Amino acid sequence: MHTREEQLAAFGRLLDVMDTLREKCPWDRKQTYESLRPNTIEEVYELCDALIKADDHEISKELGDVLMHVVFYSVIGRERGRFDVADVCNQVCDKLIYRHPHVYGDAVAESAGDVLKSWEQLKLREKDGNKTVLSGVPGALPSLVKAYRIQDKARNVGFDWERREDVWKKVKEEIGEFEAEVADMDRERATSEFGDVLFSLINAARLYHINPDNALERTNQKFIRRFNYVEEHTIRAGRSLQDCTLEEMDTLWNEAKAAEHADEAAG
Repeated sequence: MHTREEQLAAFGRLLDVMDTLREKCPWDRKQTYESLRPNTIEEVYELCDALIKADDHEISKELGDVLMHVVFYSVIGRERGRFDVADVCNQVCDKLIYRHPHVYGDAVAESAGDVLKSWEQLKLREKDGNKTVLSGVPGALPSLVKAYRIQDKARNVGFDWERREDVWKKVKEEIGEFEAEVADMDRERATSEFGDVLFSLINAARLYHINPDNALERTNQKFIRRFNYVEEHTIRAGRSLQDCTLEEMDTLWNEAKAAEHADEAAG
């Protein structure tokens, strides 16, 4: 690992490189907040993908791309006379120090839960902080992630189930209401009730300390692996999926599933 001096020198090098590119590269010179935004979103999703895969090399690489965007926005802010990277760093340091009085002050926090409750209360008291508990949830978040954050913030001020087991009654209730609307062929109400089902399941995941977004992405990747297995073996047999029966595809799917379980057991 690098020393603190080497880390600071590397950050300084990044600042120098970005200044040079902004001055001499036609593409970098023309970029704005708006033009960079789609690229930033893509880079953050690529980082998330690397984190899900727990690939340290890719995580390091993608963190670099995200950091580059942070510096790039800071360069643009400096050119506009609004802020620079020092402001970015100092603001986040000041915020972290203020929100950790149990580290930098006399407050006491015995658990991570205590820290989160204090964090939300301090955010509401900040000059430029959130005006309401849920105002700190970004509107542009993906819906599944947003639901989790909404529920988590409500929990931090005491709005939560007294016993987590009680959530299953709510889940079953919402599923029953969804089934009733589907049976009545009321698409609008069924859509609303399905949203309630998802919200209740996300609540259950939160209560049992499962990140629903991570869980769903794992299932996405699992489905892709198994479906690819089915398709690859079908192609090797000189056929297409359209020519296969559901029973034949299920057989290959179960083979893929058994192979994964065998690899997990061997690992």
